Amino acid sequence: MPQWYSTEALDLLYISLAVFSADRLVLRNDAIDGWSRNIELYIPVLELDKWKENCDLLEKMVSFLSGDYWKFNFRKRELTAREIAYKERIKKSKQAVKDYDRVCMFSGGLDSFVGAIDILEDNVGHTLFVSHYGGGKGTKEYQDLLKEKFIDGYGVEIRDFHQYYAKVVGGIEDTTRTRSFLFFTHAIAVASTLGKSVDLIIPENGLISLNIPLTFSRFGTSSTRTTHPFYLKLLQTLLYNINIPVRLKNPYQFYTKGEMLNNCKNQEFLKHNLANTMSCSHPDIGRRLKETKTRHCGYCLPCVIRQAAIKRAEFKDESYYYDNKFVQGKTAKTNLNSYRLGFERFNPKFAFMSIQKSGSIIENIDQFTQLYIRGMNEVKAYLEGL
Repeated sequence: MPQWYSTEALDLLYISLAVFSADRLVLRNDAIDGWSRNIELYIPVLELDKWKENCDLLEKMVSFLSGDYWKFNFRKRELTAREIAYKERIKKSKQAVKDYDRVCMFSGGLDSFVGAIDILEDNVGHTLFVSHYGGGKGTKEYQDLLKEKFIDGYGVEIRDFHQYYAKVVGGIEDTTRTRSFLFFTHAIAVASTLGKSVDLIIPENGLISLNIPLTFSRFGTSSTRTTHPFYLKLLQTLLYNINIPVRLKNPYQFYTKGEMLNNCKNQEFLKHNLANTMSCSHPDIGRRLKETKTRHCGYCLPCVIRQAAIKRAEFKDESYYYDNKFVQGKTAKTNLNSYRLGFERFNPKFAFMSIQKSGSIIENIDQFTQLYIRGMNEVKAYLEGL
């Protein structure tokens, strides 16, 4: 029988919507330093006592994620008439519900594609894949295409894929880093309806998770901390404190992207669909150039890490790139110079300190250090071959 969301998970989802909205509407250019903003939100919640008890933790977590200073004020609310109506409709539903054993985040990127392949190859229980997309092109179409490939190739059902749409109308701040929080909370809310303790799989390579800037120019708040170990630890603690039985797991925490590709459990399926994945940090570049087809820019850091991994795995790359030779414009050339300068300064001897640049790491330091060195060498090999 279908179940309603837990009140804690519903609160968390609404909090993430408020955070994402503020992140899109409050301009960084208006901040004193041009980046870090002071944002205060007033949010009604169902579980007032729990959020008061965990307010400091939430502020610390969101502030780390976005690079801003957040303050939350909570007040009590009850379910709205619409929420009560939905809850009653679900309670009375006779629809058969699939019993899922885990939830997996599915962005349409290369890492999430590998993660989904490995889960389906293991063929243990049932997995619910959760996706999020916003406005513009470059995300949903890749999710849809890969979904069809999985349905055809593995016999999964269309109901095994949930896609959620959330967009801030009129938002003009493009350096948003809290979209990942929104993505996570959609998956967590869905997981809460399963009525049991479940794993939330977050497939992402360890190098991008560490979020280590190649140069000081990469310290900007446009860099993502989506799966940084410190952030995941804070979020896991929050879930535990508010009694949401979801365990966050990234099985690729100590893998480079190239190692993820090399160890994927269905190499042929991966190679055949490689070009159907989207890794770019701004996949709308094709639309901005008045093209009808989306494509990777080729020069942002996620694009570079992607191409380095494909080279490492010795796969044929038929993905569509705008400028992966760094020759089309000022941004691409600036990025290339930044990457090269970063590698000139890179010293494996100090890697154990470098991994602390974007957030505190107090566990598995040796593993993260070696991962960082391997990841940097992977990207370096690609750039030296240009």
